[in-house]
Formats: sequence, C-alpha cells, structure tokens
Amino acid sequence: MTKEPVRPRDAATVMLLREAPGPGGGLEVYMLRRAPSMPFAPGAYAFPGGRVDGRDADQDTGWAGPGPEEWADVLGTGVPAARALVCAAVRETFEESGVLLAGPSADRVVADTRGDDWEADRLALIDRSLSFAELLSRRGLVLRTDLLRAWSQWITPAGEPRRFDTRFFAAVLPEGQQTRDVGGEADRVAWIRPAEAVRRWRTGELAMLPPTVATCMDLAECGSVAEATAGHRSIFPIEPVLREVDGERRIVVPDGAVYPLPGGREGGPR
Repeated sequence: MTKEPVRPRDAATVMLLREAPGPGGGLEVYMLRRAPSMPFAPGAYAFPGGRVDGRDADQDTGWAGPGPEEWADVLGTGVPAARALVCAAVRETFEESGVLLAGPSADRVVADTRGDDWEADRLALIDRSLSFAELLSRRGLVLRTDLLRAWSQWITPAGEPRRFDTRFFAAVLPEGQQTRDVGGEADRVAWIRPAEAVRRWRTGELAMLPPTVATCMDLAECGSVAEATAGHRSIFPIEPVLREVDGERRIVVPDGAVYPLPGGREGGPR
C-alpha cells in the first residue's frame, strides 16, 4: 500500500534587498544560516520566513496597499489564504531580521525597530503570546502590502516528512531600518551578492536548498534593486522530486537540474 504524501503547510519567505555598497553597483540579499541544531535544513543559508500561523488570516489586521483579493489573484489562491500568506511574510521577516514592513499610514514606514520595546514585541510574536494583528493595532500601524513583490512558489518534494508550500516575496530594506542578528533559529547572518552566494554554493562553501539557489540565480540576473522589484513575477507551483542519482539521494527540479541535500538532511523550501 502506497503511503499518502504529507500535505504541505503554507509558508512564506522574503528576500530583503538593498543596493550593494562600493563600486560595481548591483544588489545584495539578506540571508541567515540555520543553526546546526535545527531539524529542518541545518546549516543551510535561507531567507527570513516560516510557516503560516492561524492568526495570520485575522481580518482585523491593519492593511494598506493591494488588498487580499488582489493578492489572491497574484498568488493563485483563495482570499483568506492570500491574506494569511502576506501577513506571514511580513511577520516572519520581523521575527527573523528585525525589519518591519509596516507604517503609521499608507505612505509611511516604521523608521527604526531596534529599541527594547520592539524587541519585547518581537519575542512575544515568536512565543505566540502576541498576534501580528495585535502588535499593529497597539502601535497604530498598518501592514504595507505594497512593499512586497511576489516572486515564486516552491513545494517540498512528496515523500518528505516535513512539507511546505512556500511563496517567495521580494522587498526593499526600508529606509532607516537595519537588519540585525536576532539569534534563535539562525547562528549567522549576512548581506551577500546573489552571484557570490551561488559561487560559494558551487564550491561547497555555502549550503542552500534548491529554491534558494534558484532564487539567487534569478536575482543575480537583475542589475539593481529597482529591476528586481519592478513588479510581480508569474507565480506557478514548482515541485521538485527526490531521485537516486549516481547512488545518492538528490533533489531534481522540473528543469532537470540536480541538487544535493544540504547536510544530508531532508527539508522544504526557503
């Protein structure tokens, strides 16, 4: 009897972008390395993100920019799921980088989130004693959905015990805000040029899951942050498969590219 695949859980991840300093221009993307103790993709570099929380679909969440109905069309999902995915993207980015894509109005964004009070709110989100809607309401903020750009959708291969249906988004680091190493699931953070991340992955210096590699390759083709965030990309589900290649278990994506499993462990996209 064939075992039914585990149903993927909705998740969201955000590529925070900034113009690369120094000569040459281009862009950098913010990445964090998952701690070796993590059960999912230990030691792999990823973008801030995580699974959708049930409260991310709260209709009381302050909202500015394209509405859930428009995001449903962009993401190819129902309205409640679109609301939850967008909220999860912004919430997880704040939890894992300290960057908050929200502001007091539709044309303003929070300038700095490094104070002790912000840190207390971030930790309360992580332990689920505070919902994202409650945080925004208490601070008089609205989620700035216009700061997000849809990028791609990756689904963990069937047969893995932990599966995710992850929407990837891109966003520019808001002026005045700074990323910071907040610890927790990550033990190292870095701003890196996408082409450099791919180069280091090819040499074995930097572990990444296939969706992260593919996304960095796409980003490397963009000459600037403005180009990368000019509009939504076409979203369609990409679901790799697990196969044995030369006697070893590998992830094969639909275009035929073959990727090793980071650290020999199974895991989902991010």
